[in-house]
Amino acid sequence: MNAPDLKLVVDNTSFTPAAGVSRFHESARAQVAGAATYIDDIPEVRGTLHAAPVCSPVAHGVLRGIDASAALALPGVHAFIGADDIPGDRILAAFAHDEPVFTQGSVQFLGQVGGLIVADDVMTARRAARLVKWDIEALEPVLTPQQAHAKQSYVLPPVHVTRGDAAAALQRAPHTLAGAFEVGGQEHFYLEGQIAYVLPLEQHQWWVWSSTQHPGEVQHWVSHALGLANHAVTVECRRMGGGFGGKETQAGHLAVWAAVAANKLRRPVKLRLDRDDDFMITGKRHPFAYHYHVGFDDRGRLCGLELDMLVNCGFSADLSGPVADRAIFHADNAYFLEDVAIHSYRCKTNTQSHTAYRGFGGPQGVIVIERIMGDIARHLGLDALDVRLANLYGIEDRNVTHYQMAVEDNILEPLMTQLARTSGYRERAEQIAQWNAGSPVIKRGIALTPVKFGISFTATLFNQAGALVHVYTDGSVQVNHGGTEMGQGLNTKVAAIVADELGVPFERVLSTASDTSKVPNASATAASSGTDLNGRAAQFAARQVRQNLAAFVAGLDGVGAGAVRFEGGQVITEKRTRSWESVVGAAYANRIQLWSDGFYRTPKIHYDKTTMLGRPFYYFAYGAAVTEVAIDTLTGESRVLKVDILHDVGRSINPAIDIGQIEGGFVQGMGWLTTEQLVWNGKGLLQTHAPSTYKIPATGDIPAHFQVELWPEPNREDNVHGSKAVGEPPFMLAISVFEALRDAVAQAGGRPEAMNAPATAEEVLRALQGF
Repeated sequence: MNAPDLKLVVDNTSFTPAAGVSRFHESARAQVAGAATYIDDIPEVRGTLHAAPVCSPVAHGVLRGIDASAALALPGVHAFIGADDIPGDRILAAFAHDEPVFTQGSVQFLGQVGGLIVADDVMTARRAARLVKWDIEALEPVLTPQQAHAKQSYVLPPVHVTRGDAAAALQRAPHTLAGAFEVGGQEHFYLEGQIAYVLPLEQHQWWVWSSTQHPGEVQHWVSHALGLANHAVTVECRRMGGGFGGKETQAGHLAVWAAVAANKLRRPVKLRLDRDDDFMITGKRHPFAYHYHVGFDDRGRLCGLELDMLVNCGFSADLSGPVADRAIFHADNAYFLEDVAIHSYRCKTNTQSHTAYRGFGGPQGVIVIERIMGDIARHLGLDALDVRLANLYGIEDRNVTHYQMAVEDNILEPLMTQLARTSGYRERAEQIAQWNAGSPVIKRGIALTPVKFGISFTATLFNQAGALVHVYTDGSVQVNHGGTEMGQGLNTKVAAIVADELGVPFERVLSTASDTSKVPNASATAASSGTDLNGRAAQFAARQVRQNLAAFVAGLDGVGAGAVRFEGGQVITEKRTRSWESVVGAAYANRIQLWSDGFYRTPKIHYDKTTMLGRPFYYFAYGAAVTEVAIDTLTGESRVLKVDILHDVGRSINPAIDIGQIEGGFVQGMGWLTTEQLVWNGKGLLQTHAPSTYKIPATGDIPAHFQVELWPEPNREDNVHGSKAVGEPPFMLAISVFEALRDAVAQAGGRPEAMNAPATAEEVLRALQGF
């Protein structure tokens, strides 16, 4: 899709606003040239040591001791750092307070970190770490959520959300279906692995470079482990080489481990995980297991639903509570659930502690209701699109979610029907059926699925942000905010927002590194809210500077401040036009403040965490995708042939970046549901821990026909620039791939109701053979 070429004319001079048009990512040229600095590129301070983790070889057991003598005998090794070296709390400062900094007393998963080896160089540290001996009395591990549920082993108490009487509705329903299935986890596979670099400063102060989505939490965790106040620790992050949720909490582990080592040795310490260790130590997307019982009428409209969700959380809570909560919130996706009972069990297993991942539980909620829609359609012999349309939220009625939030901005029906028309969905469905009748081996399938994704942190307190805008005497502008850049274009969008607020060219604005000493207590860059929160805070900061300048110029020209315009690098009144630079210089000479802070809190949101009722989201982002696939019935291999997407980003701040997020999110979701399979053996060893065994989508997996269009309507809520969040919602559009594969299996005479995700070749073949 080509971005609109939006231009304005000011005093016969045409200029292009910074926001609303496509432009390069602010770091694109530096990244292409290899000049963009990541943490491992920062020149090392003299005396820097390197650490490597010492990982448990057993999934569950009683820890009797750790012997590092062989490692310490290796030349260049300085120390083994363990739990006894922690000066502060030995438990990480996570909200559940249930995860040790280093293993203590017991081992909870294979790969759990019991300490560090610190050496002169990274390879020596890694070799030495593998010489450390563990003394563990092995116990039987719990490896599946079904096992944990049977033992009532949970990291957090179960949660139940109900509306109406689901059991009675099921009894009255003309038709019922029951089913069970599983969806796997997903490795984040960020290009830049987890890394932290910690420097001791004077007077018990610390500087931490961390590849993190949440510098404020890293600051809190490090200070807690060192027994210091937060103000003694500064955390900086200029950019990450990908995050996807995997660096929301779990970047904090590395920073704490490196800080404990630096504290003991009084020297800078860098800790960078290699890819295998990253796989073995860090958490993944939460795997889910489901059981559902659904009632429906002859049109396929739902009458009642009972749904059990078993969430594989791993050995500690991490972010499992809010992830599982969001799965409950999104179990409706686009559909009205009148009589419903949802039961969520947060299961404790002896695996890595699973964590945030793009969508944050939303995909695991959406996929179950989309699967149910497909099953109902096949049971009734109807087109799945018609069943989906019959169940959509309404405008005047049937418009309140099962958690009592009114859906006020509903564009589902027009968006879906427009996509069905422009993609030729119904004609293609008929053509596919005819094609399949004459093709004995290759079968095709097609599906159209929507998404309705709530935007805001479900933990209401995190929906706040701060920013600083500085205007320098040469007219250049610097903006700093609490968000973090991980390739998603946040800094590019924020700079554009500030540029338009001040009426200056985009190139005059520089976004700087996230830094806890500049904007304190910032929330994680997550929940797709980075631009919504930080962009608005930066806009407010820039607005205050503009108002200061407007009052100054109004005084010079004898006009009202509201009549002063800032456009195209000029400051304009009815009496005179001045350059931006001249106004800034004159304002400085007259002692006018040229910097300001800005603060934003999301309005309207509220909900009761105990009852799970209220308005947890400011608005919804919508979209839909049509996907066509082909499967080989002899091997189970599959290929995505065509993808058509119509997605709602409101009034786009940067269409090129938004379309890139839509494409990337879809492909990542496609990987989750087709090739990215995590396999633990019976001893709790993650066997898919490298690119050789864990397959993310490659360029050859991208369909030749991949069309993305943007819905033209601005956000109906008062959001920055009229935009909507775009980071996470497109991920769930890839559920159309899974449903299209199930359609192909059904057209081949298989059992699509038996298929789990990811739909690997083996899984497709199993469903084709009716197992």
